[in-house]
Amino acid sequence: MIFQQLFVDLRNYFEAGGIVLWPILATTIWLWAMIIERYWYLVLVFPKRRREVIEVWENRTDTTSWYARRVREKMLSEASQEIHSGIFFIKTLVAIIPLLGLLGTVTGMMQVFEVVASMGTSNARAMAHGVSAATIPTMSALTVAVFTLYFTYAVDKRARSAAEDLEDSLRYF
Repeated sequence: MIFQQLFVDLRNYFEAGGIVLWPILATTIWLWAMIIERYWYLVLVFPKRRREVIEVWENRTDTTSWYARRVREKMLSEASQEIHSGIFFIKTLVAIIPLLGLLGTVTGMMQVFEVVASMGTSNARAMAHGVSAATIPTMSALTVAVFTLYFTYAVDKRARSAAEDLEDSLRYF
C-alpha cells in the first residue's frame, strides 16, 4: 500500500514537472553512480594499488639517478590519473544539472505562454500547469546540484590527498 502511494506521488510529480524531469533524473542517477564509484575506488581499490606502487619503487636498486626520478614521475603520473579519473566529469555533471532545470523553466513558461495566447489570462487553472512545469524542474535540479556539491568536493579532496600521500611515500634514498 505504501509503495503504491509512493509510486502515485512520484508519477504525479513527474507529470506536473514535465518532460525535463526525466533527463534530470537520468543525470542524477549517472552522477551518483560516478560519485559512489570514485569513493569505492579511493577507499577499497586504491590502497592496494598504492601498496603495489610503493613496493615496486622500494624494490628498485636505483632511486637517486636522473632516470630513477623520471620513473618515479611516471609512476606518480599514472597513479594520479587513476585517482582523478572521472572527477572532472562529475564536476561537469554537477554544472549541467542546473542548466537542465533552467531548460525545464523555459519549457514550462512556453506552456504558460501558449495558454495565454489561446485562452487569455482569465484561465488561471490552465496557466497553473505551466507554472508548475516551470518551477518543479528548477527546484529539483538545484536540489540535486546543491546536495552533490558537498560530495563532489569531498571526493576531489580525498583524491588530491591520496595523490599527495603517494608522492610523499615514494622517497628518494
